[in-house]
Amino acid sequence: MRLSLRVIGIGAALLTVLIWSGFIVIARGSAHLHLLPLDIVFARMLGAALVLAPWGWVLVRRQRRAALAGAATHGESLFGLSPLPLRTTLLTGLVGGLLYPLLAYAGFYFAPAAHASVLMPGSLPLWTALLVMFVLGERIPTGRLIGIGLILLGGLCVGGQSLWLAFGGGEVWKGDLLFMCSALCWSSYAVLARHFRLDAVRGTIAITVFATMAFTPFYLAGIALGWLPSGLSQAPLSEWLFQAFYQGMLSVVVSGITFTTMVRHFGPVRSTMMTSLVPALSAFGAVIFLGEPLGWTLMLGLALVTLGMLFGIRSGAPAPGAAAEKPAPATTASPAQSIAATAARRPA
Repeated sequence: MRLSLRVIGIGAALLTVLIWSGFIVIARGSAHLHLLPLDIVFARMLGAALVLAPWGWVLVRRQRRAALAGAATHGESLFGLSPLPLRTTLLTGLVGGLLYPLLAYAGFYFAPAAHASVLMPGSLPLWTALLVMFVLGERIPTGRLIGIGLILLGGLCVGGQSLWLAFGGGEVWKGDLLFMCSALCWSSYAVLARHFRLDAVRGTIAITVFATMAFTPFYLAGIALGWLPSGLSQAPLSEWLFQAFYQGMLSVVVSGITFTTMVRHFGPVRSTMMTSLVPALSAFGAVIFLGEPLGWTLMLGLALVTLGMLFGIRSGAPAPGAAAEKPAPATTASPAQSIAATAARRPA
């Protein structure tokens, strides 16, 4: 049975929202356990690479056979593990695969999950809109600009309070700044995914392979030489395996594919606005599972961010002159790739 474009887009959005919400709560809860931020980044990358590196190897071999038959292919790089050209792999992998998790996990050691639930998904549409306008040269509809303004006010309700506390010696502002920077990195990936018309599966494989190759040698060498602190030796195996499963296989493999499908289906600005449920779900999840307080400023921030996202999603189609997407070149695809390719046929 062939799924409709609407069903594919909505399904990708729901999966992304659920996994992102759990990611914020679990990452904050992990700050009180044994693994340190770089340990969790390592578990995330290794867990994802165990699935995606072999998948990339298979796709590259298929592309080579297709090239021999005279068909157009995506290119390859990184010793035949990335099914995308080297330049595309490096650019998308740097912001989406390496810098994003490094900044995000570091932020949870300074600020609570409720701040991340507002500032990370809340600032995504703002950063994405700015990048789309200045990098891709597209115009943003007025309705979405109003929604972005509401999102910015919501972020100030949270970040402004922590900045004020910083004058008294607090460090929460450091986490808020790291969350904003991580959101900028992910927005950059969303715009690059639109610019390069990335296939959802190939894009996720490429950024994971690059990040794993770039991070792992320095991380292991730093621990071996005593330059980096680590909780690997103190953490039980169950904790490490859980992080590898959730942060790697779910947060990278599954949500990476669903998010890139959203970008190909709805465009980068609208896709980042479709995460409107993440702030509320993750903040209340932190209250229920982590016992974190939820004050009136945080409630106001959540309300403004969610309202702004919903307002932006309901605004009209892209303004005249916005670039339409073209479908990715046809290749021999697995079922997951076929779903992603179907979504890619609809312009943003």
